[in-house]
Amino acid sequence: MTSCPVRLAPLIGAVALAGFAHAQTAPQYTELPSETPAEFRPPDAGFNYVKRTVMIPMRDGTKLNTIIIVPKGVHDAPILLTRTPYDASSLVNHADSSDLETILTGYDNAADVIAGEGYIRVVQDVRGKYGSEGDYVMNRPLHGPLNPTPVDHSTDTYDTIEWLTKNVAETNGRVGIIGISYDGFLPLMALVNPHPALKVAVPMNPMVDGWKGDDWFHNGAFRQINMSYMLEQVVTRANTAKWPITNYDDYDMYLRAGSAGALGRERGLEQSGFWNKVVAHPAYDAFWRQQAMDGILARQPVTVPTLLVHSYWDAEDIYGAIAVWKAIKPHDTENKVFLSLGPWSHGGAIGDGATLGTLKFGSDTALYWRQQVLKPFLARYLKGDANVPDIPTVTAFETGTNKWRNLPAWPGGAIEPVALRLAANQKAQLGGAADAKGYDEYVSDPAKPVPFRQRPIPPYGYDEAKGQTWPRWLVDDQREASGRTDVATFVSDVLTAPVKISGEPVAHLVASTSGTDSDWVVKLIDVYPDQVGSQPAMGGYQLMVAGDIFRGRYREGFDKPKALAPNKALAYRFGLPTANHVFLPGHRIMVQVQSSWFPLYDRNPQTFVPNIFFAQPGDYRKATQRVYHSSYVELPLVKAAQ
Repeated sequence: MTSCPVRLAPLIGAVALAGFAHAQTAPQYTELPSETPAEFRPPDAGFNYVKRTVMIPMRDGTKLNTIIIVPKGVHDAPILLTRTPYDASSLVNHADSSDLETILTGYDNAADVIAGEGYIRVVQDVRGKYGSEGDYVMNRPLHGPLNPTPVDHSTDTYDTIEWLTKNVAETNGRVGIIGISYDGFLPLMALVNPHPALKVAVPMNPMVDGWKGDDWFHNGAFRQINMSYMLEQVVTRANTAKWPITNYDDYDMYLRAGSAGALGRERGLEQSGFWNKVVAHPAYDAFWRQQAMDGILARQPVTVPTLLVHSYWDAEDIYGAIAVWKAIKPHDTENKVFLSLGPWSHGGAIGDGATLGTLKFGSDTALYWRQQVLKPFLARYLKGDANVPDIPTVTAFETGTNKWRNLPAWPGGAIEPVALRLAANQKAQLGGAADAKGYDEYVSDPAKPVPFRQRPIPPYGYDEAKGQTWPRWLVDDQREASGRTDVATFVSDVLTAPVKISGEPVAHLVASTSGTDSDWVVKLIDVYPDQVGSQPAMGGYQLMVAGDIFRGRYREGFDKPKALAPNKALAYRFGLPTANHVFLPGHRIMVQVQSSWFPLYDRNPQTFVPNIFFAQPGDYRKATQRVYHSSYVELPLVKAAQ
């Protein structure tokens, strides 16, 4: 029965098209003519901008929907381009207004800088989405083994810039590309064989490697929370298909479905070409390696001044910007690559950066960044204003002390790796000798996985009015987890001096499981004093500074899934997201270790199966987990205060 609508779809579509064609050719009734004009030209009297919509042809003949907004009265102005799969029209119509900054205020615009500095704003739908022609492919790979066609995002950007510089009379011929998330991945693509007129790129929170640590997996653990995005983004051109909300608590919805594969079938995801690729490639094989942008860019010099933007609490793409920085900065002989790190959620640099969840930073950190970093960076390279000094190579907000730091490199300062040991009696100790025999033990039950945030867990989304607080979950209080019996917790004594870290903490876990597969989650946490007079709600708050997950089957290689030997102590090493944080006197340092982070990640059945997407109910079994006291988190300790 369920296959009937699918079989009827071509017939229904043909009938609909025939009806549409008939409507277009039907005679007009001159006795009572239509009151709708053939084309409405909105007046712009009193507007401080002129908006144009054009279809720009690519080299293969495909035309891409492009919106050009020119501030009135400008000439010899630079162009600031964003390419997007998220509807170009909506990105430049956040309000019905005659004022340029007003219509741009919202995703994906640094509206105050764009409007205040007189940039020509251009936003374009990528091929296959919304108003553009062509076929949509998620993160369309470069021409090569994964893309036999002659077109990709690099060529489309090149062709777009070529058209803009020749057809926008008000421009000075200089183009910059900027964007967040998927829109941040596209500036990275523009750096591959860039157009000569491309003078600057600003990838913000970019998608870089979907398997290692961005949207789809982290170290092999599948981020099933993004299944709704996979459906809505791919199965229709204009995102008209929606993921149905079936539960008030997402925890219940994912748990009842069973495996991610079973939920995908239930929701019709097998109709998505991208979903089928993800399910077919659970390990880090050539499919993922060949499209990882850090690896691609490491193989060629970056010739365009590039500002990478990273958020410490990015719930979606916390891996990408730093991965690209590490890949390309060592080859940057002309100092064209810059890095900014801020205390934001995903895309938070364009909003209000004074707070994040319960955290208060003492100033609007995002406004500071836009005015003191982004604005001069764009002016120097897009306006050709040599009088504007170069920005510092690294601008990094320091959490804990809440101060901006200008640094010559990242990490900044003299770094000394120091072991934070997971010791007996649930103690975390800075330095000292390891205990090779002791351990802490807990039982991990897939039927009762550890929630990634306090329940009820609202559905994934950005609408605060609907209770969708997904963007800021990484700063949630971690006390809920520390009180569970299936979470191993280690905490230091109260600090008497500040402990500053800059860079990537690294988990060195020695652990065993009674099963044949296991996930390991390690969280580095700043525990606030029991009482905080200026903000009582922060008393005893457990703030996650860095945390990540590792799927045990990939211990011997990301492309080599292998069953774990039961009840054998095995070593795991994996990096946590970068941090620039000071643990203040009166605080404590905590490490939590657990074996599920649900439903952010799919459950590991704890029984080795070839593909966890297709794990059966009987595969999910309890396991006894041991975390040995020879484990530690390597902290990138800054030797002296900067």
